[in-house]
Amino acid sequence: MGESSLKAINPVLDIEKIRSDFPVLNRKIHDSPLVYLDTAASAQRPLKVIETVVDFYRNYNANIHRGVHTLSQEATAAYEQSREKIARFINAPSSQEVVFTRGTTESINLVAHSFLRPKLQPGDEILISWMEHHSNIVPWQLLCEETGAVLKVIPMNQHGELEMAALEEMLTERVKLLGIVHVSNALGTINPVEDICTLAGRLGVPVLVDGAQAMPHQSVDVQTLGCDFYCFSGHKMYGPTGIGALWGRSRHLHSMKPYQGGGEMIRHVTFEKSEFNEAPAKFEAGTPNIAGAIGMGAAVDYLRDIGMENVAAYEAGLLAYGTERLAKIDGFRMVGTATKKAGVMSFVLADIHANDVGTLVDLHGVAIRTGHHCAMPVVQFYGLPATARASLGIYNTFSDIDILADALEKVTGMFA
Repeated sequence: MGESSLKAINPVLDIEKIRSDFPVLNRKIHDSPLVYLDTAASAQRPLKVIETVVDFYRNYNANIHRGVHTLSQEATAAYEQSREKIARFINAPSSQEVVFTRGTTESINLVAHSFLRPKLQPGDEILISWMEHHSNIVPWQLLCEETGAVLKVIPMNQHGELEMAALEEMLTERVKLLGIVHVSNALGTINPVEDICTLAGRLGVPVLVDGAQAMPHQSVDVQTLGCDFYCFSGHKMYGPTGIGALWGRSRHLHSMKPYQGGGEMIRHVTFEKSEFNEAPAKFEAGTPNIAGAIGMGAAVDYLRDIGMENVAAYEAGLLAYGTERLAKIDGFRMVGTATKKAGVMSFVLADIHANDVGTLVDLHGVAIRTGHHCAMPVVQFYGLPATARASLGIYNTFSDIDILADALEKVTGMFA
């Protein structure tokens, strides 16, 4: 497919209108218009989200669940409405299965300590994949050190795809939890989560899915996926930082002990004993990130208005164009060539260090990520010190990719 054909993909979206929703895109960096290609690290915020957070602080800032006065009641209503919006967005059976956390990392740690730790015995196994973010590696390592459990890793191939046959062999009665990333932040690989959950379910192995990179880019239906826990972050999906959510099956949340103590997670306290609230309240100790939760609800509204099917189709066109365009650059090599990918293009450029690439393209106003992307085992798998990564969002254009390509060609020229 030629460049002109790729650029014609999915004319449904008014991208210029969408871009106008993001004020940061009006900035100039080093006298060049900002080209933001680091959405996998943190997405930019649309005015709808910014204004929603400002409105909370300006007009009804108050603590929630505890006050009878008007501001507290308004804040509580908005906070709980966001929980309901998120539940509908992921097709959760109940909003009471949605727990607000600080983000994907805290959600995974909550499951690790509250759900899994009490069940582990020496010799039990936890299964994860080679392409996990550190947040879905380190918590399980800590549990293994504490309990004598064993962490096992599902291999992947050179394309950055899971070895499904190996996964099937590794799934045994010894496995007490399987943690899997939905979309790799370092490679863009979209894992067959539904198939994985089916395999695990045959042995009764609970599955936790790191959905941080999937939520902004595709429809997520936790009931269809068949997982037990799904974790995600607000700032990846055009919402505020410091907020995220954990979805868990009701039976799991009901049986889990609180992760932290104090504040709203209690029903009754004496010096002898405390009685805890039901989920999700028992996992939301202390004053939560109220503004963040309300802003996350606004981000969900924003994405629903665009339509996740439209988002996925448009970004697929961008990815196809970017893959074709960047491949023409001398010395360019894509790292992660899975058949099913989201909008992540990790690469190396000749023998130029990724940090030098990132620094030099920034001089042209282009923001990309460099390093190991909090997924060091992935970079080590390819025998590299680091990669550069251009990651796409709904506000990106084919012109953004052309500007990146032009900047990369100038970088290679400097080192020729």
